[in-house]
Amino acid sequence: MVKTLAPLARGVLEAVAVEHGVCVRPVPMRRVDLNTGAAEMVYVPCGHTLASVCPSCAERKRKLRAVQCRQGWHLAEEPVITRADPDEEQRAWMELRSQAQAARDRAADDGTTDGEGPEFWDAVVRDLDIEIERSGVRGSLKTGDEARGRRTRSTRRRQDAPDLPRRPVDSRTVGKVFRGNDGKTFRPSLFLTLTLDSYGRVRSDGTPVDPDSYDYTRAARDALHFSKLVDRFVQNLRRFVGYDVQYFAAVEPQRRLAPHLHMAIRGTISRTELRQVVAATYHQVWWPSTDRVVYSGDRLPVWDDAAGENGGYLDPTTGEILPTWDEALDAIGQDEDAEPLHVVRFGRQIDAQGVLADSADSRRCIGYLTKYLVKGVAECHEAETPAQREHVDRMAEALRYEPCSPTCANWLRYGVQPKNPRKGMTPGYCKGKAHRREHLGYGGRRVLVSRKWSGKTLADHKADRKAWALARLAEAGVPVSNPADPQAAYVWERAGPGDPDVRPTEHRLLLLINERIQRRRQLDAATSNPTPELSATAEAA
Repeated sequence: MVKTLAPLARGVLEAVAVEHGVCVRPVPMRRVDLNTGAAEMVYVPCGHTLASVCPSCAERKRKLRAVQCRQGWHLAEEPVITRADPDEEQRAWMELRSQAQAARDRAADDGTTDGEGPEFWDAVVRDLDIEIERSGVRGSLKTGDEARGRRTRSTRRRQDAPDLPRRPVDSRTVGKVFRGNDGKTFRPSLFLTLTLDSYGRVRSDGTPVDPDSYDYTRAARDALHFSKLVDRFVQNLRRFVGYDVQYFAAVEPQRRLAPHLHMAIRGTISRTELRQVVAATYHQVWWPSTDRVVYSGDRLPVWDDAAGENGGYLDPTTGEILPTWDEALDAIGQDEDAEPLHVVRFGRQIDAQGVLADSADSRRCIGYLTKYLVKGVAECHEAETPAQREHVDRMAEALRYEPCSPTCANWLRYGVQPKNPRKGMTPGYCKGKAHRREHLGYGGRRVLVSRKWSGKTLADHKADRKAWALARLAEAGVPVSNPADPQAAYVWERAGPGDPDVRPTEHRLLLLINERIQRRRQLDAATSNPTPELSATAEAA
């Protein structure tokens, strides 16, 4: 017998908040006006991208991505991208960065500088890089030892992959214009779907027909290195077609849990050319071998502070220092018969569709691209049957001991010290994103957008929506404070839950719901022909 109980007040409150697009986890921030000294409590949306955490913020992010995809997909003119001149604050931070880098170099050459060693100045340089980024500077400075001594291997193509001709890459990014028999012109674009190869026969629910013969190891490694394969595909595509191909892509799992790629490409490329590029695209993983387990169970490497320059791991029986990451790579480079640990390729299945601007197909594809962005990788196809749960368990177990990066603790299992080892590392307990069950081995970004897609960053698109809403409200005579006003000077700080001016979560939601209702009424009144899409723009204000 199932008895239905009355809903809880907190549940009803959150449901109403979601209905009105209000964040269910508002963050209390104290804003201090530097001109007047007045302090005001502002409840800021949490900004989470997963609907399971905050449905309102996740949906707002999804809509913003849809706007970004639509504005860049069918551009008729080349996007103009300019860089602002550095301001005084940015110049000052960079001057300090140059002084710290010089002190670090002197410390590395002489042993110490003013009583401080290289490690001290490395920390200073890292802190300054963070401040430079906070000041609004994009990109990073490659000044470390890793940038100077980057390892490279032969770029000779594999014999089992077809050769791919290269053309000079033109700076053009927009697609070609076609003229029909009726004289009308149109500029089509492309919607492409790429998948990985088969690991064994699967049923319609994504579970293997024969789990024991299903290649979980290859599936795990393909998922771990899928993002590198996508990067290589884009590189090969641009070199083959001869222009700067622009794309908006989303990575999602299939029902069999393997990641696959949906990509909106500006302009058209023939299916024959796409098949050539896919067939010739691969990514080789030149890592130490993991075929033999050296340490497991209770017999694991032990940490010794005196091993190496900054400590290291020793064999628990012999006391010998394990090979470092650099030594293991050197051994691979010196072996002429060495083979890569793994080679990842796309499967043969390719789906390419031509799409016209402002068409039903265009809207459908944009919705498909952004559909699962509010869900985690494992949430896209939740396990409902025992067979599906077993499939997830086997995939998670295959990923548990598979190294996810050079710094992964799992390298200790195979007798190699990870890059930058530290005390307390244990095989099977790496905290890398790819090892978590909710990511199913994929540790890359879910949304991939080329730099010249729309000529704007995601923050620029958000600012456009906010500027539109503020302009409409200003035209209607509604006073709205704008923290971005150059005349205003504010300092923001995170308020603690125990601060006396921070209201309880329920009180915050009630205030924000009422504020959202009033703001939408004002915005609807300010627009001559309000629509749900335009009304939703008030969310950014």
